[in-house]
Amino acid sequence: MANGSQRQGSLSGLTDDEAREFHDIFMRSFIIFTVVAIIAHILVWIWRPWLPSEGGYSSIEGAVKTVAAQAVTLFS
Repeated sequence: MANGSQRQGSLSGLTDDEAREFHDIFMRSFIIFTVVAIIAHILVWIWRPWLPSEGGYSSIEGAVKTVAAQAVTLFS
């Protein structure tokens, strides 16, 4: 740089210690995020499975029609 304050380090401009600290914080944050995402997916799977049961999606059709009919009568 023009003012002579150029630091020695990698292309990112971080020293080795700064890069290690950043890497440590990044990895911890990534692991925490991944664990939270896995827990959220498991809870959603328990609440409402993504794959149909033995009756398939057609078993849900009757319930959807009932709710839709109730909504129509409620709002009309």
